[in-house]
Amino acid sequence: MSRPEDSPWAVSVAQVSTRAGQSTRVDRDFPAPEGIGDQVVGIPAGTPVHVAGNIDSLVDGLLLQAHISAPLKTECTRCLRPVNTSIQDDPVVFFPYKEPEPEPTHGKEEILADQEEASGQTYPLATGGAFMDLEALLRDTLVESLPLQPLCRPDCRGLCPQCGMDLNDHPDHRHEMLDDRWAALEGLKQRLEQEENPGSNGQTGE
Repeated sequence: MSRPEDSPWAVSVAQVSTRAGQSTRVDRDFPAPEGIGDQVVGIPAGTPVHVAGNIDSLVDGLLLQAHISAPLKTECTRCLRPVNTSIQDDPVVFFPYKEPEPEPTHGKEEILADQEEASGQTYPLATGGAFMDLEALLRDTLVESLPLQPLCRPDCRGLCPQCGMDLNDHPDHRHEMLDDRWAALEGLKQRLEQEENPGSNGQTGE
């Protein structure tokens, strides 16, 4: 059975959890957990994620205020070029010393909006309260920060829909657009005219 301190995301908090008013600093890299995005937009597992911030001891738990940054592996959704960018976020989360006991609902489950929002910013301490494990926090923060439509630049022109040429490199690239939707009707019209005037071949004499 693995120990809490053996986790690569474990942070020792034994010295600050003894009484309220103490604080400590965290400033190091942690490996990115698995499941952050996919092959198109994501952070590969094990990628260094930097966490810098303060851990403050309160009466009923520990408050973490941190800045999280991680390199993002993705490509532009318009031109498919690789995009070198990063995810930046500043979470403020609470690690209570004790898990809150659920109140009896008498068969009716009632969840208030503010309670549901607060639960998303609360994470449990490891057994005994001596270690803070950041795996769940990193996964939640990074997944929520993934861009939906990453771009290499805001005014990216994308690719030509006809030939796939990068319009950023060739802004004057054009194709002559021929509308062939009426080609069949035009052919039918010519055949009908030839049947009505078999000797004219579609031409009128002077």
